[in-house]
Amino acid sequence: MKSGEKTYIWEAEDWPRWRYDLGALSGRLAEVSRAQGLLLGRLADVGLALRAQASLDALSEDVVKTSEIEGEALDLLSVRSSLARRMGVDLGAVAPVDRHVEGVVEMVLDATTRAAAPLTAERLFGWHAALFPTGYSGMSRIAVGQWRRDVDGPMQVVSGPPGRRTVHFQAPPAEALAAETARFLTWAEADTGEPMLIKAGLAHLWFVTLHPFDDGNGRIARAVGDLFLARADGSPQRFYSLSAQIQRERKDYYAVLERSQKGSLEVSAWLAWFLDTLGRALAHAQGVLDAVLRKARCWQGWAGLPLNGRQVKLLNRLLDGFEGKLSSGKWAAIAKCSNDTALRDITQLLALGVLRKAPGGGRSTAYELVADAACPVVQGAGAGRG
Repeated sequence: MKSGEKTYIWEAEDWPRWRYDLGALSGRLAEVSRAQGLLLGRLADVGLALRAQASLDALSEDVVKTSEIEGEALDLLSVRSSLARRMGVDLGAVAPVDRHVEGVVEMVLDATTRAAAPLTAERLFGWHAALFPTGYSGMSRIAVGQWRRDVDGPMQVVSGPPGRRTVHFQAPPAEALAAETARFLTWAEADTGEPMLIKAGLAHLWFVTLHPFDDGNGRIARAVGDLFLARADGSPQRFYSLSAQIQRERKDYYAVLERSQKGSLEVSAWLAWFLDTLGRALAHAQGVLDAVLRKARCWQGWAGLPLNGRQVKLLNRLLDGFEGKLSSGKWAAIAKCSNDTALRDITQLLALGVLRKAPGGGRSTAYELVADAACPVVQGAGAGRG
């Protein structure tokens, strides 16, 4: 960037005076608000246990996907175990959890369940420290729980091999961060007049533009956005995941961010994308809720059956979406039992009409749940063993 040349929005003379066409966005705002209301309305008609299960599913997806956006793969079972323990949801046997999973879970839960608490520098430092408990990002030592210092040069978002790298974005210099973050945090807690969903989109863009940490800026920016979405919902429980939808549209996400950060402070295009993506996240959440209700209905129908712990565990795995075909060998491996015991478990479920042999045959017999008609989705289904 040449001296005097202004490439990024934070260099504008009127930064950060955001501008947007509220009239053009009003239709999207109304649609998203209606979708929020429909989802929360459905959940108001189910029991506490089902709401907790739906929230657990949404938060699990949020934690896993916000890390996937940055190229990190977290174990879903570990994430669910960590969340369930904090939320008081009984999952039965729990998976081992490492410090990194715990850190992301702590940040996401703090941002959403404590959304009403003030957003401060100390709170952001706590999130950052939770993400990097060892003080390292990969093999690199980073400044944890403090604003970046740019000891190795300007903070840039780049891609490509060394020698042929493309700079997609350069953040404000470290010496400006104290004033820039203070201005952001003052705006975050002030009654600034924007609709809360608009404020969520602006907060996400503003924070990721500041890029105030050595690493973890994307995850924390999405947590900041989730905090404002939780304030808009007026609920400490989360039933949808914007991060998961962003992961499904990751390429578009980075493209619209880059355009917005190199454009003007008229950010209607970014807000339109943000609201549209949020709408798709809410639509996806309706499908997740369908699955939760179906699971509850199944357990309601199976309530009187003489099932052992292995059968309960495997049926829950099938209801949660088992990948591939279930064989007696896979049953034995998951349940940690002998093949003979697995076959006895399966044979009993076949006789009870819970499982059936999957069509197709092949070298080994596969099994599946009976047709979904046996476990219809109904409003207000009672909680089960899941």
